[in-house]
Amino acid sequence: MHRKLHKRPDNRKTLKENQIIVLTTKADGRMVPKKVREATENKENKDVTTELVAYVDGGSLGNPGPSGIGVVINGQADGTVRIAKWIGNQDNNVAEYAALMEALQYAVSRNAHKLHVYSDSEVVVRQMTGEYVCRSPRLYSLHWTCRKLARSLKFSISHVRREFNVEANRLAQSALKKKKRKA
Repeated sequence: MHRKLHKRPDNRKTLKENQIIVLTTKADGRMVPKKVREATENKENKDVTTELVAYVDGGSLGNPGPSGIGVVINGQADGTVRIAKWIGNQDNNVAEYAALMEALQYAVSRNAHKLHVYSDSEVVVRQMTGEYVCRSPRLYSLHWTCRKLARSLKFSISHVRREFNVEANRLAQSALKKKKRKA
């Protein structure tokens, strides 16, 4: 079936750089690229978020130790979104990447076009901007996943001092404390 589809010139796709095309089957049996499918879905869904700003933080008690993430996302029509999650026993850098991934997944799920992230982790910011190379085996898969998610948006990330990331830090700490109390 795959070869039959690509024999006709109108079914051929040209890949640019690291572009990934996801195909899905419609009721009539035709294969439709993900971008075309999303474009038609977006026309039906009028509530498309265009621009989001996220403050992310991850923390652990010990390194490694019990960890949590905090994410504050602004730019939604229905107000600010706050996410606090327990992520198990991890080190601090894994927690920071998990918080970034949570913000990216939220933006992609809400069909955002643009996401700017503020993080107090210099390592994450410098690795995501390409200033540092991610060589750590335990961070590499998280870094790679975040880069893939970021490609689907107009993504930017900046470092912010800890004093300006208080709310995300408070959410990460509250996730840790809730889990600690239950244990």
